Amino acid sequence: MRNRQNREIFIEEYVSINGIDQYLFHSGTNYDNPVMLFLHGGPGFAESLFAHAFQEKWEEIFTVVHWDQRGAGKTLTRNPNIYPTIDSMLEDLYDTVQYLKKKYNKQKVIILGHSWGSVLGTIFTKKYPEEVAYYIGVGQVISLIDNERVGYEKVKELAIKANDKKTLKRLEAIGNYPGEKFDSSFMTKCSKVRRIQGKYNLAITMTLPLIKNIFKSPIFKLSDISALSKAAKANKKVLEFLYYFNLNAESTEYMVPIYYILGENDWQTPYVIAQNYFNKINAPSKGLYLIPNAGHGTMVDQPQLFFEALLDVNNKESKNS
Repeated sequence: MRNRQNREIFIEEYVSINGIDQYLFHSGTNYDNPVMLFLHGGPGFAESLFAHAFQEKWEEIFTVVHWDQRGAGKTLTRNPNIYPTIDSMLEDLYDTVQYLKKKYNKQKVIILGHSWGSVLGTIFTKKYPEEVAYYIGVGQVISLIDNERVGYEKVKELAIKANDKKTLKRLEAIGNYPGEKFDSSFMTKCSKVRRIQGKYNLAITMTLPLIKNIFKSPIFKLSDISALSKAAKANKKVLEFLYYFNLNAESTEYMVPIYYILGENDWQTPYVIAQNYFNKINAPSKGLYLIPNAGHGTMVDQPQLFFEALLDVNNKESKNS
């Protein structure tokens, strides 16, 4: 582990959470700063490995804690045969929040959820509002089925505009998408759609710069690559839950402030769907930030603009507290 910025807080640890050892990575400049718990995407895609690429400035105003969830990253490596369900994930998250509140002497924590983490974070925020200072959704998932349908139509639209006959044939070969149920056929089709979307910079794909970022991480170990390769198998039950998830079917009432930071070129979790849902939200305070020239990896694509959005949120909430 390399603390290149000589941070006051730079901790890797395994904590017993809900019966198993789970990995936490803390980084910050001041113990008095508010604590932000980063909920990674996937499910199974531990973003602690990418923290160095986007969060240096965050640490000036927050203590940022990355948690490798059950079935992901270093937690999966430590517990290779223990797979998550949505219920175990929520129990894990509750225990993690309690641990952080005690460690940093805080009454509440900030939850930032990215992609799948936005599903977990939203459910938790609705269930335990007393634990959450405020919630930030990035690549916010409202309905996976709607996301896939809209994302598919967007890449098809661009392929038609570009007269890209090869891509149109590949899309036609995929057939009905996303389909009517969660099964292996959907997972195969989804992988193909992601690769096509990646060609048009509409979704995250495993590009060389992305892979290089993993190897540059101060917390990287070779076992992290193995964990990534096992993520889909480990998270099958959670993926099935995600497939049928639909926030539109639930109340839009929130007891805590809600903020969305969305990439204007995100068609993996299409920003237009999240934007439409956000407009219906009733919350003590709320705000939406659209980041230009940014896709699903919003904070990596535009780190400065993303930080400016976080700074604005922090300033607003500091005045309200």
